[in-house]
Amino acid sequence: MDAWRCRDHVLPLGERTLIMGIVNLTPDSFSGDGLAGGPADAVARALGMVADGADLLDVGGESTRPGAPPVSEDEEASRVVPVIERLAADAGVPISVDTSKASVARAALDAGASVVNDVRAAADPQMLGVIAEARAGAVLMHMRGDPRTMQDDPTYDDVVAEVHAFLAERIEAARAAGVDRRHLCADPGIGFGKDLGHNLQLLQAIGSFRDLDVALLVGASRKRFVGALTGVDDPADRLEGSIAAAVWCAGQGVDVMRVHDVGATARALRVADAIARRSS
Repeated sequence: MDAWRCRDHVLPLGERTLIMGIVNLTPDSFSGDGLAGGPADAVARALGMVADGADLLDVGGESTRPGAPPVSEDEEASRVVPVIERLAADAGVPISVDTSKASVARAALDAGASVVNDVRAAADPQMLGVIAEARAGAVLMHMRGDPRTMQDDPTYDDVVAEVHAFLAERIEAARAAGVDRRHLCADPGIGFGKDLGHNLQLLQAIGSFRDLDVALLVGASRKRFVGALTGVDDPADRLEGSIAAAVWCAGQGVDVMRVHDVGATARALRVADAIARRSS
């Protein structure tokens, strides 16, 4: 794959690691950066991420932290649509909506989003049709269970093989529904229904997911496994460990890192990409 196509946006792959900035519009985000002050503050924070080096922005209105309760379609849409409208007009980068609901995805795409980032890999039977019709980019992520149950003793015989097989199946389902392969992106779902050992095995083998022949995204920023390895309880203080994961992934050929701390990660990745000869 030489580029990830998301509606009218074409994101080159292989030259350097792209950065997806996380814009949480939830009051209960695990990372401590959720909604505060309303849409205007969220837009300002997102535009700051673009200034710091974000290549695209991921706007979410429903928390997917462990134990998080569901949010209604209307509530989720009411959180994300006003922000997406502003960012689509002003940010100058592709806007992603982090949702698993086809109705919310459709509203976000109508508001100007270019990507649907779905932690349930299009389990909603209408989702792939919405993505195909809009010619949107799509991130298909692996999750065992749902946010309320995903960390209840997750078990695998071979986590790398099982996650790889799941993503391959969802990619083929998307293609069968009319989604162009060039619009697809796979995410192994670090922290979603995996324990520390599972996360480390996936990251150690992350390069093996490149044979899926779609863009590859990893979200390791501020995750619990970083806290477990560094002894840092507060997610907002897990910067160094998050950057270490991003640098490792860059060296393994991951195309997109989904991060909270855009500026610091962008600076680290410039060095990592240069060493890995992904950019000059």
